[in-house]
Amino acid sequence: MKPEHLQLLLVREMPFGKYKGTVIADLPGNYLAWFSREGFPRGELGELLAIMYELDHNDLRALLDPLKPTSSQRAPK
Repeated sequence: MKPEHLQLLLVREMPFGKYKGTVIADLPGNYLAWFSREGFPRGELGELLAIMYELDHNDLRALLDPLKPTSSQRAPK
């Protein structure tokens, strides 16, 4: 895992599926677990989903809290 992956979890959105447009860090655990069982996509997206699954599965989502941008740091949509 690269340190920049943690930042990407907070800004990268799911490009497809039921949760299209949802930031990876906000995906529900059962959705991440489904990918873990069925296989993560190839490439960076799969790496990010696998990291987020491990954080969720090990109850470590709070590790991302200090990295979350404040409302003044978020880019407008």
